Amino acid sequence: MSPAAKKRAESAAARAENLRNRIDEANYRYYVLDDPSITDAEFDALLRELVELEKERPQLRTPDSPTQRVGAVPSERFTPYQHARPMLSLANAVSEDEVRAFDERARKLAGSAVAYVCELKIDGLAIALDYRNGSLERGGTRGDGRVGEDVTANLRTINTIPLRLLSFEKLRTTMGAPNDLLEVRGEVYLRKSDFERLNAGREREGLPVFANPRNAASGGVRQLDPALTAQRRLSFFAYQLVDDVAGLRTQWESLRYLAELGFPVNPNVARAATVDEVLAYCRQWEERRDELDYEIDGVVIKVDDLALQERLGVVARDPRWAIAFKFKPREARTKLIGIVVTVGRTGTLNPNAVLEPVKIGGVTVKSATLHNIDYIRSNDIRIGDTVLVTRAGDVIPRVVGPVLTERTGRERVFTMPDVCPVCGSDVDHPPGEAISRCTNAACPAQVYERLRHFASRGAMDIEGLGDVMAQQLTELGLVGDIAGIYALDAEQLAEVPRTGSKSIENLLRNIEQSKRRGLARLLYGLGIRFVGSQTAQILADDFGTIEAIADASSDELQRSEGIGPEVAGSVTLFFKQPSNLEMIERLRAAGVDTTAPKRARAAAGKLAGKTLVLTGTLPSLSREEATALILAAGGKVTGSVSKKTDYVVVGDEPGNKRAKAEQLGIALLDEAALRDLTR
Repeated sequence: MSPAAKKRAESAAARAENLRNRIDEANYRYYVLDDPSITDAEFDALLRELVELEKERPQLRTPDSPTQRVGAVPSERFTPYQHARPMLSLANAVSEDEVRAFDERARKLAGSAVAYVCELKIDGLAIALDYRNGSLERGGTRGDGRVGEDVTANLRTINTIPLRLLSFEKLRTTMGAPNDLLEVRGEVYLRKSDFERLNAGREREGLPVFANPRNAASGGVRQLDPALTAQRRLSFFAYQLVDDVAGLRTQWESLRYLAELGFPVNPNVARAATVDEVLAYCRQWEERRDELDYEIDGVVIKVDDLALQERLGVVARDPRWAIAFKFKPREARTKLIGIVVTVGRTGTLNPNAVLEPVKIGGVTVKSATLHNIDYIRSNDIRIGDTVLVTRAGDVIPRVVGPVLTERTGRERVFTMPDVCPVCGSDVDHPPGEAISRCTNAACPAQVYERLRHFASRGAMDIEGLGDVMAQQLTELGLVGDIAGIYALDAEQLAEVPRTGSKSIENLLRNIEQSKRRGLARLLYGLGIRFVGSQTAQILADDFGTIEAIADASSDELQRSEGIGPEVAGSVTLFFKQPSNLEMIERLRAAGVDTTAPKRARAAAGKLAGKTLVLTGTLPSLSREEATALILAAGGKVTGSVSKKTDYVVVGDEPGNKRAKAEQLGIALLDEAALRDLTR
């Protein structure tokens, strides 16, 4: 070997070793840690380069090369799940030419034309399910293709996975299905709607949000506590019947058979007689992917004839009878140049990433959400980092996390501001919470949301000042804060489009009537954090005037039943802001009643001396209306269940308050029973 050839060989060997190490690390972080360090597109590019390198120089192929494996070593947290047949992954095609090349190879090996089945490539976690005599016996993850993780208990919590097969005895007789064992493979995934619900809940609890549905699904399947898996609301699609079943000749028939057994099968599968039909399907779903309530990242193309699949067999780690056409990547790496904070309509301070422009899915992305400060801290995202950014559909792009291997040491840690970047007022960030909020009720960034809340039925109940009117008043600059409502006149309202004289007359009359709603409704309408209608009523009853509440210390506020440090701190911070005090003074000057209304406490009321808790959604009563009924009957409403609680009023989706009431033996009421008690 010449010196030049030797140098090239050494360089190729070094590159192969580098690729193997990077792929192994990426596999480990993706499959075991559920913490991907590179995008799918980058992983695919590394693997393709290694495949090509090993083709050119077979002597570089090692038994432990990632090209000889499917996934990653299964986690030691679970019992091993041995696959009866290797659970292979698929070769990827990233261009239409590669799909045509796949078709050409299949036709050449088959010696005839080849028909295909096209299936959407669900972005989730591949699993195998074993059924014995029609009942689910066990299930596992792909793992390294030979051994996965036994996650049977978790899979049983997924409602779309049948625990008992439908019509199994009939089908076994007619189709000759195996009597003892049937293996089915498919994909566990998280619907987009459930993903948004899950992340919204985690944000409310101050927990880090998930980067994408795939990570949340993968982590959900691999929880040590099945109850946590159940909370994810995971879903499942079946796509392969592993065992031979007499009478089934095609993949298409297998999918129909799976549906008859009770498995959910993706409704968007299609048969294709030619490669042109295959490519038309791929183009169609790359365009329509955002119509679906689940993420897809490509199309799986399978030879339809099962006998031909068997003949084509497997080469290295990939079946010759199937390939995955990958859509354009929706993740990319770029630089995080800076972080700017915007203020939402409810006063939340929202950190947003300023990025070096990068193309993702054909769109140039310059900014992305960072959710909240806890998300930034838990993912150790710093200004100057190289970061992973993902974009799905029309959803705002988000930063997944930093690429730690790209750190230089010059990156800067970000801290949230102590004052609102819009109005300069104090920011409220209670310990242990993820969200910071501006405390100024007159903050320009919050005017619209404050207006519509103030005018809502549970607050000041100003009919005619709904969402549309609130938006118009804000956009036209006619109202700068909620006190500005009471300065409106007919001439100003005439500027609002499509508002006639009768509507103006009615609105002004309703505004005037709202001045007499009383302190409790006013307090609730001010939108003070943690002060709902029940808390507002307690404060109004105990203090009598808005001046007394504004002057009260945190300790004095906490003497009221149900007022803890969190509520007291929020109230005192609100009344500490000069802009809020000035706005309240203008409300008083306009004639708004800032005192507690005089109402009969009704010692003879049916609920006199009784404490009630509301939970869930009642059929025809809002939370505020139910509270008003209870108070009028002499009862008291608190926010938490304790031994002092007399009744818990239960509606739809009641949460854990109902369970606690049952545990303590507290009487439960539905809406009808509540109405009977308050008549």
